[in-house]
Amino acid sequence: MSSLAQLFFSYRGRINREIYWLSTIGLLAVFAALVSIELADGGIIGKPALILALAYFPLLWGQLAISVKRLHDRGKSAGWLLLFVLLPIFLELIAKQLGGSAIVLLLINLAISGWAFVELGLRPGTRGPNDYGPDPLQPVSDTPA
Repeated sequence: MSSLAQLFFSYRGRINREIYWLSTIGLLAVFAALVSIELADGGIIGKPALILALAYFPLLWGQLAISVKRLHDRGKSAGWLLLFVLLPIFLELIAKQLGGSAIVLLLINLAISGWAFVELGLRPGTRGPNDYGPDPLQPVSDTPA
């Protein structure tokens, strides 16, 4: 990635695991700092929700962007985020409606979240160029092969 703006706001290209983890930890640190400031200031009481949304939206956008690029490095489309993000939210909502009898849904939710963790954070990317760009671990040469 050539710049932080491209890393956090573009959905094109690929990133390796190291960049993914460093970016995720950085975004988490910024999120924790914002939450700490918010809690020290007495929570969201009296603050317009729009101000909070404006503060947290770039963090969410950045995390989605680096997740998409990590999926691209694995040779997968961004559509996998629907499975990894939206399905667990949907299953959680159903589980809350079912109450104590929803253990199977919660276990499925845990399995999907674990799969996402492994897919995004642990598995290596495809070697060489793929449909989403050049291999981020191979240096780009200026001379044709």
